[in-house]
Amino acid sequence: MTSSRQAQVVICGAGIAGISSAYYLATRAGITDIILLDMDSPLSLTSDQSTECYRNWWPGPGDAMVRFMNRSIDLMEELAQRSNNVFQLNRRGYLYCSSDPAQVPTILREAQEISRLGAGPVRVYERKGDHGTYLPADSEDFLHQPTGADLLLDREMIRQSFPFLADDICAVLHARRAGWLSAQQLGMYLLEQARQLGVRFIKGRVTGIEILPSGEFRVSTAKGDQLISTAFVDAAGPFLKPVAAMLGVDLPVKHELHLKVNFKDSLAVLPRNAPMVIYTVPQTLQWSDEERRELEADPNYRFLLDEMPSGVHTRPEGGSGSQMILVLWEYDNASVEPAWPVPVDPFYAEIAVRGLGRLIPEMYQYSGKFTKPVVDGGYYTKTPENRPLIGPLPVPGAYVIGALSGFGIMASCAAGELLSKHIAGSELPDYAPAFELERYQRPDYLELLNNWGDSGQL
Repeated sequence: MTSSRQAQVVICGAGIAGISSAYYLATRAGITDIILLDMDSPLSLTSDQSTECYRNWWPGPGDAMVRFMNRSIDLMEELAQRSNNVFQLNRRGYLYCSSDPAQVPTILREAQEISRLGAGPVRVYERKGDHGTYLPADSEDFLHQPTGADLLLDREMIRQSFPFLADDICAVLHARRAGWLSAQQLGMYLLEQARQLGVRFIKGRVTGIEILPSGEFRVSTAKGDQLISTAFVDAAGPFLKPVAAMLGVDLPVKHELHLKVNFKDSLAVLPRNAPMVIYTVPQTLQWSDEERRELEADPNYRFLLDEMPSGVHTRPEGGSGSQMILVLWEYDNASVEPAWPVPVDPFYAEIAVRGLGRLIPEMYQYSGKFTKPVVDGGYYTKTPENRPLIGPLPVPGAYVIGALSGFGIMASCAAGELLSKHIAGSELPDYAPAFELERYQRPDYLELLNNWGDSGQL
């Protein structure tokens, strides 16, 4: 049976971006006649596969990403206080670790630049006597922690503070306004609050969007339902591009598959109070002679003998009684077309943990000896410079919120708030133009893209 329903706003996509948009429209803009439309249950696609981390530690050009993330963290902290921290926000930080002394000047220079962009002060510890002024992160507190970053350059101090790291780690940058949370709990809290104000959720896959003579949108679903609205929001995550194409808009996005492994750290290698730990140096994996011969003979895995990229990272998962940890390493960032179920490399867990062993040597004990590792993941939907799309589309009444890449959870609150301001016609923050689709029409921006540096992606 088909039906026709009307709403002021239809949001296509009930991931964290769509839900946040509905929440801020309802709570801040006073627009509650909203339908959230998704082909599956809320928070069931890429939002469900997140690493659930956040940080304000972002490179330029410009300060837009730092200011945007600072705003998002402000909003998350407000929500955590209001909800009695139902989504378990912490601020343990990100620990960027290097074993290459040649990297130290670059680490310091980039840290000072990010500090100037608004991420907070950089405190440098070069001598043993500096140790007493370094404040380790509290496992649970998210309000009374330092901002900025601490750069530890004394090896004895590094070993005392983080004894699980490899002995040759010579620089540790502890970014402080960072940590993680339960993305599911955050999303469900926002959804419940929005529903109490009248926001409706409908399950259905969009099959067409028609612009009526009145300027309204008629959204058709696979079940034959039709939704009529004055505003339409494309918040479709990895389906962002095909949904926009229904409006005749071509979005400049691509997709990367990112996996993670969740396994039981039965040997207690990673302390339960550890920050997110990241290795910043490329490496060559350790293989036995027999393994090396097998890899040389396999064209699909021969690349594992070459130098591998930096960026392998880990964090504890679960509460104080848990033994689970997450390990992630994006050693292949090729553009792909999204497919479900997500294709999983059967050797991903082994490869990722071997890479992590270079940073945390005791992790080598798990090589080939996992206890039921779970590998899953999702797709990063990315613009060329890895910055989001938030704002109007070149169709009156249509908007986009997406291309949130690997930072969808951490950016969701500021992204939803920003989109609600666009729809409501409210005053926009100064960083808003940095995320509008229109930026790609500016010659100065296109020139900047040709010389874009670090995208901030792990």
